[in-house]
Amino acid sequence: MKPIWIVDDDPSIRFVLEKALSREGWATRSFVQARDVLTALSDVDAGDPARQPPQVLVSDIRMPGGSGLELLEQIRAQQPGLPVIIMTAYSDLDSAVSAFQRGAFEYLPKPFDLPKAVELIRRAVEESLREDVAEVQVPLQAEMLGQAPAMQDVFRAIGRLSQSQVTVLITGESGSGKELVARALHKHSPVSGGPFVAINTAAIPKDLLESELFGHERGAFTGAQTQRRGRFEQAEGGTLFLDEIGDMPFDLQTRLLRVLSDGHFYRVGGHQAVKAHVRVIAATHQDLELRVRDGVFREDLFHRLNVIRLRLPALRERREDVPMLTRHFLQQSARQLGVEPKRMGADAMQRLQTFGFPGNVRQLENICHWLTVMAPAQVIAVKDLPPEVLGEAAPLAAGICAAASLPEVASTEAAGRSFVPVAPLPSAASVASVATPEAGELDWVHLLGQQARQLLEHTQPHGHGEVWDQLSRRFEAQLIRSALAVTHGRRVEAAQRLGIGRNTITRKLQELGMDDDGVD
Repeated sequence: MKPIWIVDDDPSIRFVLEKALSREGWATRSFVQARDVLTALSDVDAGDPARQPPQVLVSDIRMPGGSGLELLEQIRAQQPGLPVIIMTAYSDLDSAVSAFQRGAFEYLPKPFDLPKAVELIRRAVEESLREDVAEVQVPLQAEMLGQAPAMQDVFRAIGRLSQSQVTVLITGESGSGKELVARALHKHSPVSGGPFVAINTAAIPKDLLESELFGHERGAFTGAQTQRRGRFEQAEGGTLFLDEIGDMPFDLQTRLLRVLSDGHFYRVGGHQAVKAHVRVIAATHQDLELRVRDGVFREDLFHRLNVIRLRLPALRERREDVPMLTRHFLQQSARQLGVEPKRMGADAMQRLQTFGFPGNVRQLENICHWLTVMAPAQVIAVKDLPPEVLGEAAPLAAGICAAASLPEVASTEAAGRSFVPVAPLPSAASVASVATPEAGELDWVHLLGQQARQLLEHTQPHGHGEVWDQLSRRFEAQLIRSALAVTHGRRVEAAQRLGIGRNTITRKLQELGMDDDGVD
């Protein structure tokens, strides 16, 4: 690891920090004044142990040869990713504000508690190491970000489709980035030189959608003063992205099918066919197969769209991408607002990664924008996270507590495993009652671990999987019970929210003895 540079004209401060950091196994390099630091920075050589650049810089504010704030400005211009900790014996508001406005990692007033100073430097080192890795792995203007296996599958599919104009259906939850995938498919396609035109079919009223898609002739309806080109004509020679296709009105589906079948359409009020040279990409968060079975989506249109299907994973399925995406969005928000980008503390990042993100990547982007505006310090702590993140633990903790407290019944010879009795569906009031601030502080993973250890301590080495089966059944039962409570007993909707098939939820209800709970 690179050394930690210390800049202070007080030899006692340099000595104390050098010894403390040396005990932690970190190399140090000390300077008396700011201009010596700038000279050393101009002569760094990563290959020479004596001339390595700093991992972290710790600087006093008031020194001969230039102030620490001036030094901070110059370093931020040369090495924007280098964490700088500002020390001062003059702990006034102006100094603190100036330090953070100029991009300091943290502000350390003197006299300081040495263990706290070392812990602060350790956090800066961890942040610097993350920055080093991120700079290598994340291009600044990346189209899409993701190292999770599910995202790598999406990237490979985009690559394989780069020489094709085939129709693509993108599925995934709202906010998961379906339009980004559509834009990437267009950019890396033979029609990339043409326009990319997007329309959200769910956001336009039914009586206007036909005109939006196909255009209209003058006088076609009241207010049609001139001829208007629709989205198909606007996308000529390029790509038309039909977002939320599952919500398209049934009668318009017939017209869309016609275009996809023979490449011709008519403007509203028109009598002359218009030829469309357009690649169509559609997207939906709906289960189109289910909508076909329910009779609200044409089966022939479904098969026309479903030539190639790309499933975009929800953010909770790619939690390893949360740190990378968070860094990207914090930098993006900082550029938009004209401020220094903030950084996530290790504990805050860990807490963020456990969040369920019902709004997916879009929600993470909004959270990062909120943090850029609202977080008080440059390094974001757990307490700085928005209420939606801090409050999510309540129902999770309560759910595990409820599952762990269910009475146990001895294994029967017929089943060969413990049977978990299922309580009636909770009322809305009872669900609300467990979401207390105290419950929100519970760590449900820790509670699960405690329950597992208790069971394992009373299980023989050759227990034939009783503990696994017991806890799995409890976990599944609680998940299904919670989903059915939210959907008021509607199994199909509960299965959709859980991300499983309706046959699966029916089978699980039977296996868990929940089939007589009075749900549909």
